[in-house]
Amino acid sequence: QVQLVESGGGLVQAGGSLRLSCAASGSIFRINDMGWYRQAPGQQRELVATITSGGVTNYADSVKGRFTISRDNAKNTMYLKMDSLKPEDTAVYYCNAAIIQTMPYIGHYWGQGTQVTVSS
Repeated sequence: QVQLVESGGGLVQAGGSLRLSCAASGSIFRINDMGWYRQAPGQQRELVATITSGGVTNYADSVKGRFTISRDNAKNTMYLKMDSLKPEDTAVYYCNAAIIQTMPYIGHYWGQGTQVTVSS
């Protein structure tokens, strides 16, 4: 079985920074695309950023220039560095990954989420 575990969330003042981590474990042959999503209370889950296995990144307009997604393929770990945080960034942040356990089957997995709260 595969697990994704997020860490690094917390409470921070507006303008501050946090770094989230997402570690994948279990029987993994290869990890393809990975991404961060977030869900604020009463709102739908939305895309924050994605990264391919080759390091190509994509960001939501709301976080461009403030957030940086990266990954360490050797460690099966993805990161999200969040700078210049705003109260509207407050949400539960989830990681997602497309993982191949046995070729050619790809499974899509979610972490349990980590809370990020930005105070004004």
